[in-house]
Amino acid sequence: MADVRRQLRSGTVVLGGMGLLAAALTACSSDPDKRCVDRDSYRAGKGYQVVSDKNCTSAKSTVDAGYYYGGKKRSGWVKGGSFTKSGGGGGSSSGGHSVHRGGFGGGHGSSGG
Repeated sequence: MADVRRQLRSGTVVLGGMGLLAAALTACSSDPDKRCVDRDSYRAGKGYQVVSDKNCTSAKSTVDAGYYYGGKKRSGWVKGGSFTKSGGGGGSSSGGHSVHRGGFGGGHGSSGG
C-alpha cells in the first residue's frame, strides 16, 4: 500500500512540474509585433504613439499604456493592429496596470433598453 501512495505522489510531482514548465515556456514566448503604446495618444492619420515598455509593466506609469499587437510602425507611431493578442478587434486587453473591457454597452455611460 505504501508503494502505491509513493507512486501516486511522484506522479503528481512530475505532472505539476510539467505544468510549471509549460507555463514558463508560454510566458517566455516572444511577440515581435507587440508594442507598448499610450492609449490616449490616438491620431487618425498616425495611430498610437509607441512608448517605453516600462510603461506597460509598471503600475507607476504616467500614461495609460497597453500592449498593441500587429500593425505597422512608422516614426514612433503604430496603426493597423489591435489591443487583443489574436489580432481580432475589440474585446479585452491586459497591459500592465490597466484593463479595458468592451462588449454590449461597453461601460461607457450607455443604458439598456
